[in-house]
Amino acid sequence: MDPKTGAVDLPEGIHLDLKDKFYFLGKKDATSVLTEAWGNPPDTASEAIGMIFPAKYEPIAGNGWGIELRYEKIGHVDDADAASIDYTELLSSMQADTLSANDQRVKDGFPPIKLIGWASPPVYDFVHKRLHWAKELQFGDDTVHTLNYDVRFLGREGVFVMSYIATVEQLPEIKQSLDEVLGVADFNTGKKYTDFLPGTDTVAAVGIGGLIAGKLAAKAGLIAVAVIALKKFGILLLVPLAGLWRFIRGNKGTS
Repeated sequence: MDPKTGAVDLPEGIHLDLKDKFYFLGKKDATSVLTEAWGNPPDTASEAIGMIFPAKYEPIAGNGWGIELRYEKIGHVDDADAASIDYTELLSSMQADTLSANDQRVKDGFPPIKLIGWASPPVYDFVHKRLHWAKELQFGDDTVHTLNYDVRFLGREGVFVMSYIATVEQLPEIKQSLDEVLGVADFNTGKKYTDFLPGTDTVAAVGIGGLIAGKLAAKAGLIAVAVIALKKFGILLLVPLAGLWRFIRGNKGTS
């Protein structure tokens, strides 16, 4: 693995400034974590362009969390609807959509999902064009609920997506980290939201409400379930892996 700190440039004009607070794993290493370490099917990690982790956690730490990074080139998102969204009504609609999809999920061999509610209600920053919200989910009969915390950075041609991978019990720590995470990413000049050219650039088919109400990502749920399973059953397994990770970080620091 090749963890990076400091400045990291990603495709589509996305710039990360991790300083010493987080470290970045590129697509290949992130895919290894998502599939080999956390047990997700390969196709669930295919859209990830990388992951970031708090500097204090190893990627396979039983008490840790990470953030999957993706870019969705859906066009320029018109944010005119942001001020008028009824989030209570939106939540009810999302809960109904989730239930209606469960029959197919069960047929496909996955546990049903119940959208419990907002773990943190949606917040849209009109100035910086950033959106974040969190859902509390229950997979099957799991007593440990999954946290689906999403951050969206709106750009000229699409949306940079940060998806926390954590459990509801980690919500206080996640909220505490949010300001730092929001300050990590930005679009370079030419790719910013304000660089949009009407009549030339593509406009997205969804607004802010559509971004929030998008279909629950199966991969996000599967990832979180894998993390929970590791916390419950994989501590002994993680011990040698943790030692390997410290070896990697140590070599990286002396190279």
